[in-house]
Amino acid sequence: MKIKAKTNAIVRARIVKGMTQRDLAQLSGLSYAYISLLERSVKAVGPGTAKKLSDLLDQPLEELFTIE
Repeated sequence: MKIKAKTNAIVRARIVKGMTQRDLAQLSGLSYAYISLLERSVKAVGPGTAKKLSDLLDQPLEELFTIE
């Protein structure tokens, strides 16, 4: 089972919140490079990280991520 980011949803939610990738990385404790990989759906994400990002972006988990 893999949790993948919905590319457009993550980017849109981040921009609506007025954040850059670097802002989101700093707030989440993740690296800027990792956020970039997530936004392009290159890298899978763990459940805890998915929850943290959805909370920071004020979006439901299912709006931002898919389970494969």
